[in-house]
Amino acid sequence: MEILLPLAIALIAGLMLSRLAKLASLPAVTAYLIAGILIGPYVLGAFNVPGLGFTSAENVKSFGIICDVALGFIAFSIGNEFRVPQLKKIGKQATIIGIFQAVVATLLVDAALIGLHFAMPDKLSLPAAIVLGAVASATAPAATLMVVRQYKAKGPLTDILLPVVALDDAVGLILFAISFGVSKALIAGSPDIVSIIVEPLVEIVLSLLLGAIMGFLITFFERFFHSRSKRLSMSVGFVLLTVALSMLKFEVGGVHVAFSSLLTCMMLGTVFCNTCDFSEELMDRLDRWTAPMFLLFFVLSGAELELSVFGDLAIVIIGVVYIIARSVGKYSGAYASAKFTKCDPNIVKYLGITLLPQAGVALGMAIKAKDALGEQGMIISNITLMAVLVYELVGPMLTKMSLLRAGDIRPEGKTSAREEAKQKMELAAQAEAPAEVGAPR
Repeated sequence: MEILLPLAIALIAGLMLSRLAKLASLPAVTAYLIAGILIGPYVLGAFNVPGLGFTSAENVKSFGIICDVALGFIAFSIGNEFRVPQLKKIGKQATIIGIFQAVVATLLVDAALIGLHFAMPDKLSLPAAIVLGAVASATAPAATLMVVRQYKAKGPLTDILLPVVALDDAVGLILFAISFGVSKALIAGSPDIVSIIVEPLVEIVLSLLLGAIMGFLITFFERFFHSRSKRLSMSVGFVLLTVALSMLKFEVGGVHVAFSSLLTCMMLGTVFCNTCDFSEELMDRLDRWTAPMFLLFFVLSGAELELSVFGDLAIVIIGVVYIIARSVGKYSGAYASAKFTKCDPNIVKYLGITLLPQAGVALGMAIKAKDALGEQGMIISNITLMAVLVYELVGPMLTKMSLLRAGDIRPEGKTSAREEAKQKMELAAQAEAPAEVGAPR
């Protein structure tokens, strides 16, 4: 009961709040996050009634397997956007933009926070400022994908957005590994080339290799089945297997080997969509199957947000500087690189705004820093938590507004599922009805 009841409350609360969000013209993702806050440890969970909401941060983390699996399916869906015909059109532009905007965001945040370090050295150390610059490079693929799906966005901005977000995570991992290695060297007084250069490259290469192998395997095994339900089950099984394998960690010759589940599952989706001739149909069915899981993922993410970080004025000041510098870096980096690659004017204007959401990958980086850098890691974690709270609540709304102004979301002609079903039944009835005798032509 104490497991199922909070999940049931999470699903229902997220759905009901999404109705209110619709009245306010807000994306459903924002409603799910707010629902998580309301049933989380700071509101409903504060009454400490077992099963009625989430009573503590540990209680929320006990459902972490749902978040891990949901992120795997989200990455798998984003990988489906890397179809070869589409990449031939936008691959070069997406690559340049993906790298440039991440690097610019990192450099601007580094510059702003290093300057702040000299103003308040007792609150923000130099290693923490450097690591936060790398954390700034990460963009949340989940929130972006959900907004695109909810509003069925389609157009030049959407076409380039998802590949850029996917590439952004790979670039972010490299930048974080380098910055993290430099920070550890500053603390220890000696550089570690293995952790700065070798380990991040090994993680990226092995993640892509594992994803590619699993992609070819799923295509091979799918051909043994013709039933849609069994093909769907096979797809779900392979995503779960890939998520599980990407959690492996081991050491070889002093090098720590790990995988990125996001990169691995993205590669799985990329290979699958380019090698399986019925992948598009399967992806459409999979999207419907994963809808409740994605809803739970965002409600749990909202419940996990730490509101206590606003209690420290120094953290708030550093967080505000971080948010402003990152937002300027993301927008200016995307604007300049999109203009340089001669993208559509709407891409130049609005792409940077759609790259603001930040969550899972950034939190993963912050947790790693917290575990390895002690007190300075705690500062990194708190500032990242504050930024995630702001970006996750505001980011989806800004993404929706950008896609709407770019013309990728069409506000007209929207109907509910019930109305669509009614229209289909009426059309079917008209098609089956015999033509009237003697009716004028």
